[in-house]
Amino acid sequence: MGDVILRIKDLTKKFGHKTILNKVNLDIKSGEIFGIIGLSGSGKTTLLNTIIGFLHPEGGDVMFKLEHLLDYKDDTLSYRSVFKNTDDIKKSFGFAAQSPSFYRKLTSMENLSYFGDLYNLSSDVKKTNSEILLQLMGIYESRNLQASNMSGGMQKRLDIACALIHDPKLLILDEPTSDLDPILRKQMWYLIKQINEKGTTIILSSHFLDELELLCDRVGILYEGQIIKAGTPNEIKNYYSKEEEIRLETSPGKYNKIINALKKDTKELSIKRMAIEDNKLIIYTQKAERSLHQVLHILENQDEILIDVTVEKPTLHEVLERLITTKKNEKDN
Repeated sequence: MGDVILRIKDLTKKFGHKTILNKVNLDIKSGEIFGIIGLSGSGKTTLLNTIIGFLHPEGGDVMFKLEHLLDYKDDTLSYRSVFKNTDDIKKSFGFAAQSPSFYRKLTSMENLSYFGDLYNLSSDVKKTNSEILLQLMGIYESRNLQASNMSGGMQKRLDIACALIHDPKLLILDEPTSDLDPILRKQMWYLIKQINEKGTTIILSSHFLDELELLCDRVGILYEGQIIKAGTPNEIKNYYSKEEEIRLETSPGKYNKIINALKKDTKELSIKRMAIEDNKLIIYTQKAERSLHQVLHILENQDEILIDVTVEKPTLHEVLERLITTKKNEKDN
């Protein structure tokens, strides 16, 4: 990852008397994939729409480092406000909203040509970019198919292609995998990774946190209008949870007996809680190695056959749920 390409400073956005964004501060680095995560209604879409300049804030600013200023000696003068330099920003940003922005009665090629005209691309550049994007998105064979006749997954890819026609340095995606089945989601994440590897910085939001965890270089947690923590997925998990998960599958799988046997050692083994999910026993502990040693001893005594065992950190989704619950409890108290 390179230098900071986007600086969000004290960004505040209100709708009427309701504050949606409350002095949001965040830096985005050149070349990274950055994920915005949070509960439904936390303001993720509002944040993305404000970053792109569609919404104007009541306070703060979004500063973008233009390409020709990347090596500018005075770093404080190399950034430009998104809200005061709209022409430059339009050339540097690409945006794909939750709802497709292309024209349904046009073909893929016609849509790309139209959006290329909006950016004043020459015929040669427009044709070259269109063909490259159609190949990259895997919809080249359907380039002459009317968009309304394309599948949902193909329409998603066409929408992103339209956002990339002018070769932006920063691509913003709002829930790019919503309404897609697991197979199409996997294909979309792979596509986003490919786009990033070609040098495009990407900011996106998604409620598929387990998938986002594998894709993003960094994530930011949006809660009550503020980014309360930003970092790599592992940094976030380590910061908010010192626990590890031991996931066991045994036969005959009398997990309640195993739990009862472990309860007398919970303090010594730093076991915080135990649960049974999807025919597996999950043990949350700060001393995974010692706990696992005791579990194996119990399994032997109870004639349980070990089928599968893994030791891992809680998922980003679990950490987010726990964090939100903690914040709510702190607020109530």
